[in-house]
Amino acid sequence: MFRKLVVALFVMALSGQLFAQVDIQSLIADAEEGNAIAQYKLGVRFIIGDGVAQNAVEAAKWFKLSADQGDASAQYNLGVMYAIGQGVSADATEAVKLFRLAAEQGEVDAQHNLGFMYDSGQGVSQSDSEAVKWYTKAAEQGSADSQFNLGVKFDSGVGVAQSYTESVKWYTLAAEQGHAAAQYNLGVRYDNGEGVSQSYSEAVKWYKLAAEQGFAEAQFNLGVRYANGEGVLQDFSEAAKWYTLAAKSGYAMAQNNLGVSYIHGRGVPKNLSKAYVWFSASIAQGYREGITNRNLVAAELSFEKLKKARDIATRCIESSFQDCN
Repeated sequence: MFRKLVVALFVMALSGQLFAQVDIQSLIADAEEGNAIAQYKLGVRFIIGDGVAQNAVEAAKWFKLSADQGDASAQYNLGVMYAIGQGVSADATEAVKLFRLAAEQGEVDAQHNLGFMYDSGQGVSQSDSEAVKWYTKAAEQGSADSQFNLGVKFDSGVGVAQSYTESVKWYTLAAEQGHAAAQYNLGVRYDNGEGVSQSYSEAVKWYKLAAEQGFAEAQFNLGVRYANGEGVLQDFSEAAKWYTLAAKSGYAMAQNNLGVSYIHGRGVPKNLSKAYVWFSASIAQGYREGITNRNLVAAELSFEKLKKARDIATRCIESSFQDCN
């Protein structure tokens, strides 16, 4: 579970077709005359390099002029630039100020970001209750990130009364929008029967959606379900497939389980050398159970095979688990 700050600049409010209809010189003239909308549009042009050379400093300049006149989109964009130090010196306090101005006008991503700043105590005193307040406003407008973060809050009972029922409600809304972390967390709730009736088949459904987006924890859990035949027909090949994907993403428990699969030849051809490699990968990330497993495998390998397996394991770890054969 995690929190996330929305950092994409709010440029999607204006389409490319709309920009194309406005001559850049006319836009500059209108902006220089103090037209707030033109100033915002010109800032966007400088951010994406449309009709002008890309220039974050110039973008910040025009966003500020527009923001000073109360344009919520400009306030949000300038807040992001202060939050990440793009075109301006990073300043979390200034970012909070601008997010607040935009959030109070109903700008959904500004509401989410203001919630995050309170959540993490950046530019403002940390406050879980204030974080929940702003996440709720954004979540009610459909922000999947805020819906997810609000679900996390209800899961943990931080800033709100703990409620799995409420966490499931918000995870579901975010998950239905394709939010991978929410899909995974919702799968866990169905797995454990917390806030919903226990259902392995529903857990598998949500794990698979998250797993297909590359979410390693979901890939691992999906592998376990296939290995155990819970919510799906038992299929060791599918289990090994999902363990492999999670293992290559660096998920230590999946690396260990993949090693076990190679020991027993479940879903993959039996191969003690490959088992050794994947146990070594899990150990490199602090998974202590892999030590016993690797020692058992090492005792079964010849000197030459063990030396080769060690070399492959080193290469696997150094390549961030991509070159492991």
